[in-house]
Amino acid sequence: MWQQKSFEKEGQQSVLYLVPTPIGNLEDISYRALRILKEADIIAAEDTRNTRKLCNYFEIETQVISYHEHNKQTSGKQMIERLLSGQTIALVSDAGMPTISDPGFELVQEALEERIPVIPLPGANAALTALIASGLVPQPFYFYGFLQRSAKEKKKELEKLKRMEATWIVYESPHRLKDTLKHMREVLGNRNIVLCRELTKKFEEFIRGTIDEAQIWALENEIRGEFCLIIEGAEFVEEQTEDVWWQSIEPAEHVQYYIDEKQLSSKDAIKQTAIDRGLQKRDVYHAYHVMENQPNG
Repeated sequence: MWQQKSFEKEGQQSVLYLVPTPIGNLEDISYRALRILKEADIIAAEDTRNTRKLCNYFEIETQVISYHEHNKQTSGKQMIERLLSGQTIALVSDAGMPTISDPGFELVQEALEERIPVIPLPGANAALTALIASGLVPQPFYFYGFLQRSAKEKKKELEKLKRMEATWIVYESPHRLKDTLKHMREVLGNRNIVLCRELTKKFEEFIRGTIDEAQIWALENEIRGEFCLIIEGAEFVEEQTEDVWWQSIEPAEHVQYYIDEKQLSSKDAIKQTAIDRGLQKRDVYHAYHVMENQPNG
């Protein structure tokens, strides 16, 4: 066990500061964040170009070095060496909280292994900013981050999330939004959702409604900006005493199991799968026949 007393030797020890940066509106940065960025020996940034723009705006002259997903092993080792030599580092991402769907977690772990204090600053975060204005129940909530890109993996993730009673949050890029909404409708049904885009910026928007309405909006409007999606939790589901054997497979595979192993007709297999999963029969029917009609190989 290691008990970190963050300010016991303030000014006399190396520190890794985690500094949130504005997600859009530069006025959201704190006085303390500006002070830390100015006083640090170096600023470790996900994108040095973006961070230099921020530094130039606030007249911060601290050296900015690169730390991102593709160089984190070599750059991380160099930063640990700097910290061990007595330097102070401020870690920032492009926008928002370091390590939250952004690089930094490994560096935090490596610093703690060396007993280097890691001190977080409070600040801007897209997920919480969107949640408190969504109109959906704000607590409990579950933050998931980005869903997988492939349809198969995305559906598996949604199958796990759909039974969660808490409000949950995901991030999504503009060019994948339509596809994600389609998969959400197939897996979750037509529950309430809020699409939040361009948070804190001039064109900030909250699109509140059902998944069906969100799909229509996405078809009729130009989709721009990063999105934060706030999704209504599931209604209370009584805990099952037996393991849910089908949780890790697709609805179509679930149907095929009943056909192959239980000798049910496709109609009865679809009906039973819909009951098991709490889905509409037409949604299971569609999922099964789409798979059935896909070419082999």
